[in-house]
Parts: sequence; structure tokens; C-alpha cells
Amino acid sequence: MNRSTRILQGLSVSILCAFLVPAFSSAQSSPTATSTPVTASQSPLVRHYTEGEKLTYHMKGDNEGWTYEVQGNGIVKKDASGHFVEEYGWSDFKSNAGMTLSAPSLSFRQTLSLDPANPPSIPNLSLVQPFLIGPITDMLTFYADLWLAIQQSDLKRPGDHAYVKVGIPASWADGNHVILGESSIDFDLTLKELDSSNQVATLLVKHVPPLQPKVKLSAEWMRTPVADTPNNWVQVAKDQSGKYDVGVGKEIFDVELKVSLKDGRILSAIMNNLVQTRQRECSDAALLDCGQPVDHQIHRQIELHLVP
Repeated sequence: MNRSTRILQGLSVSILCAFLVPAFSSAQSSPTATSTPVTASQSPLVRHYTEGEKLTYHMKGDNEGWTYEVQGNGIVKKDASGHFVEEYGWSDFKSNAGMTLSAPSLSFRQTLSLDPANPPSIPNLSLVQPFLIGPITDMLTFYADLWLAIQQSDLKRPGDHAYVKVGIPASWADGNHVILGESSIDFDLTLKELDSSNQVATLLVKHVPPLQPKVKLSAEWMRTPVADTPNNWVQVAKDQSGKYDVGVGKEIFDVELKVSLKDGRILSAIMNNLVQTRQRECSDAALLDCGQPVDHQIHRQIELHLVP
């Protein structure tokens, strides 16, 4: 797997910064005007769960030439608190890089929920192979975006818009290969369409850099903006030779969700993730003894479809 592909494995988890903040609750119709979160019963996107319901999703990813397909098999349960959750196992992984799932990855279970009482959370990513981290966190991104949208009072009619200021970074460091991985984002949500004839809602969620990102940039060279905003994305990965692959830059991504108006299930989703990076190979942990910088643009596209 090449250097860019290794960096790609951590990109999608930045959605979680909104859900790791205990005080997270407010949305904004503009960066300065707040709106009140809505209860699930008021949202046209609300999820209506049925215990024992089974769901199967097919995911496809294209990460700069590294392509994969994987299937998520889920079942609706109640957790210890009596709230509904969806428990997924991953299988049938296919990749042009010849990767196969190990027994621990096959036995891993991911818990997701669209119940407003169950905020999204990061699972223990050290339990799975590194190449499965992307699908797991991308699935979590889709659910977390919809979970957030369900609670916004500004999203009831086609064209309605809400802006959620967060900014506090999330980490996808796995404690092994990725030493530091952070992204700092806000959320710009638009309810694009309510198709009553087909009972489908279309939701667009843009993940955008805050005015003042708060990612950890330990070396001075990492603070120089790579694009037209302050850097809001950073990753430091240690390779087998003991050197450090460092990337810093601007991350944005758009997620479009098709949601059933009957029961709130995700019918399909598309994510377009763009990162403009400056990458350097460094010999020291302080990231001061580094080679020449190389600017690079990383593009990922992820598709998710509910299997009938």
C-alpha cells in the first residue's frame, strides 16, 4: 500500500468531533445565529425502529486507485438502557490490493443508532485490521450526520438549512501505526428534498473548516496554510523503518443521504472527501528533521446502498 493510501485510512473519522463534546447541542442557521435542537418526533427524518429488523448495506470505496467493496450485516436490538441500536458485522471484503478479513475483523461488531438518546461514538479500532478502519468510520459518518440532522429544528421543509459550530478536533490515532490523526470541522446541513410520492428525503451535509481549527500542529512548518483556510487536518504515521510520514492540510467533504420517510432508514449515501495536503518524511519525533515538502490532493468517494 502506498504512502497516500496509508494516509487515506484515517480521513473519514473527522465527523466524530461533534459527538465527543459533552456540551454539543446547538445548531446555527448562520455562524452567529443559534437555533434550538429539535426532538426526534418533530423531524421528518426520524428513525422508527422495529426490534429484530435486519439490514444489509453494500459499501464501495475509491481512494486514489485503492478500491474496495464490503458488506455490512445489521440487526436492530435494544441496549442495556432500553434504547434501540443497530449492530453490524463486516464481511465479503474485496479489494484490488488483495486484502482479506481476519477472524478478529470478522467477529468485530459495530454499534450504531439514530436514537437521539444515543450519541455516536468511536469504536475500538485497534480490534480490526487497518484497512477496515475506513469502512467502519465511513459508516459511522453516515449515521452521525443523520443523527445530527434529526435533532435540528431548522430542518423540516425542503431548502431548510442549519449550521452547527463545533471545531473541537477528533482523533483517529490507533495507537500503533497512526500516532497523531486529527481533523477539526463544522457542519453545514441542508434538507434538499422531501419526495412524498416516493417517500424519500434528500439531505446534504457539508463538513467545513472552522474559522479557527484546533488540531495539534507541533512544528512551525505545519502551521503554514496549505490551501485558502487555516489547516484543519493532520496525520503523523510511523513506518517500519522508524521514520514519520507527516501530512497537514485542509479537509472538506460532502455527504448526500437518501432517507426513507416511512421509517428513517438510510437508503443510500454518497461521500466525496477532498484533502489538500503538504506531506513530509521526518526522522525525529519532534518533526523538525524533515525532507522536502510535497503538496498533494487526496480524493475519496464512498458509496453506500441498502440491499433490498
